[in-house]
Amino acid sequence: MTTAAFDLPRRLVAEALGTALLLAVVIGSGIMGERLAGGNAAIALLGNTLATGAGLTVLITVFGPVSGAHFNPVVTLVFALRRELTGRVAIAYAAAQTVGAVLGVWAAHLMFAEPVFQVSARLRDGPAQAFAEAVASFGLLLTILGSLRARADAVPMMVGLYITAAYWFTASTSFANPAVTIARSLSDTFAGIAPASVPAFIAAQVIGALAAAGLLRWLLDRRPAG
Repeated sequence: MTTAAFDLPRRLVAEALGTALLLAVVIGSGIMGERLAGGNAAIALLGNTLATGAGLTVLITVFGPVSGAHFNPVVTLVFALRRELTGRVAIAYAAAQTVGAVLGVWAAHLMFAEPVFQVSARLRDGPAQAFAEAVASFGLLLTILGSLRARADAVPMMVGLYITAAYWFTASTSFANPAVTIARSLSDTFAGIAPASVPAFIAAQVIGALAAAGLLRWLLDRRPAG
């Protein structure tokens, strides 16, 4: 997706607003699902999943032409390494995404009459959870980069479908996003994560994303074999 027609301030607003709306969906649907599920965690997760996948598809479609609709610092990192963004712009994107994510969490709390300022107590620890985040981020970047190469207009749908699936096939429910991870640590609700669990998640997300970018660079290189 080309974003050349839009200046940096508008691109940053698009990243912040898109990420804020994404977190409002994630946290809000988690709260709603938990309240309506009557203690059935699978039903609550299903509601959280469907809302997130659908919302993400819409947000990427709307904001993609403006900023690329990264909404995710590891996506921005990969595009910077591909020299599609400068380092300065990448840092600005990541900051906008993180601020937007936190504002989205607070908006969800306000909508559901929850205390605005919270800290999650939901631990998501252990090697299996970290590995799940690496796998989730690996798959997300494969989805984005592969779709851009094969059929760019399908990226919103592909990302939405991938995240919908990854909520269920990964042990961590596929955060796959450092900004999302940080923001979700500020919500002691269904979708929260304890601050102590955040560093391992972010490290795994970066590793998974870089591994996917490296693999696809080799896999899709069409130069003839030597």
